[in-house]
Formats: sequence, structure tokens, C-alpha cells
Amino acid sequence: MTTTRDIAIEGLWKNNPGLVQLLGLCPLLAVTTSVVNALGLGLATMLVLSLSNLSVSLIRGWVRDEIRIPVFVMIIASLVTAVELAMNAWFHELYRVLGIFIPLIVTNCVIIGRAEAFASRNSPANALFDGLMMGTGFTLVLVVLGAIREVLGQGTLLAGADMMLGGDADLTIHLFGDGGGFLLALLPPGAFITLGLLVALKNVIDERMAAPRTAPAPAAEPAGQPG
Repeated sequence: MTTTRDIAIEGLWKNNPGLVQLLGLCPLLAVTTSVVNALGLGLATMLVLSLSNLSVSLIRGWVRDEIRIPVFVMIIASLVTAVELAMNAWFHELYRVLGIFIPLIVTNCVIIGRAEAFASRNSPANALFDGLMMGTGFTLVLVVLGAIREVLGQGTLLAGADMMLGGDADLTIHLFGDGGGFLLALLPPGAFITLGLLVALKNVIDERMAAPRTAPAPAAEPAGQPG
């Protein structure tokens, strides 16, 4: 039986969409030039993923196998449209920056993959929680990638926070002067390299965590000689 702990570990670490499944790489590489951009798209994706998982689980008993994929896509497309309209109304500047990548959430393999592999086979509560955890794991990778690229490329952190918080909110942290950063970090090759390093780091951590379990047991000491 799948527990909430198992679902959380799968989504956040063991089966993380960005670091393990390597799905949804288009937004990972395209919009992660800053923390704010990454967080905005990550939250939108997490919302769509959670609601689509819940919807698919609720209707799973009434949808025939022959038409389940088109039905899933229609649900996801409807949710993405609602999120896109909401962002356009309440976070217009961020909506303009993210551009085409908001409607492209419909084609994100993470969402349709979880709908087919998990939501259509589990209870609504577990499906919703799975969506939240997978979405959170994906968002965390986006944010970490965005933070690294923003720091290296622009020398700032949290630039453009007003696009999410509104008003005159300015949370920008300047880490070094205005002499420019490492331009490669903001270009697609920099995104590939940074993501590769994050995947490698995760693999190293997994190996270190597994090492004590697989280490051979110490040999037993020879019995003492009888007196």
C-alpha cells in the first residue's frame, strides 16, 4: 500500500521529474534565468499537475481505456487555460515574461505521465498529494537552477520579485558589482551544464546514502582459546 511518506519521497527525491525522470526539460532550460521566472512557472505547473491528478482520479471509473488519453489531455488543457487567464489578470508582467511556456504546460510530459501512471490508478487523496509532491519537486529544481544561473549570470538574486508580489516590492540582492556576470550561465548551454551538475550531485548523494547499507559486514572475531 502506497503511503503519503512514500509519495512524498518519490516526488521530492527518488523520482524527481527534473533530476531523475528528466521530463519537462523545455521550461527547465528556457525560463530558469532567474528565481522569479522559475518560481512563477513552477507554481503554475504544480497547480495544473495537482488539479489534473485529482480530476483524473475522480473520473477514472467512468472513462473507457480507448479514450482515456484524449480525455486526460482535455482536462489538462482546460486547467492550463484557467491558470493562463488568471496569471494574465493578476500577474500580467510575469505572464508576459513567461510567454509561450505557460500554454506549453499542456504538453509537459510530467503532467500527462502522472495522470496515466498514478492518478488513474489511485484514490483522489493520493492522486492530489502525488501531484503536489511531484509539482513541488519540479518547482524546487526550477528554483535552484534559476538561482544558480541568476547569480552567475547577473550577480543578483530575486530580481523582478515585484512581478509576483506587485507594487514596489524590491527584494533584489546584489551579490557583486555591475560589471556583468558569466554570460554562459544565461544561455542554453549554461542551462544544460548546470542541470547536468545538479543531476550528478544527486547521484553522488544517492551513492553516499546507499554505501553504508551495502558495505560488507565486519568479520567475526575468532573465539578465544579454552583455558
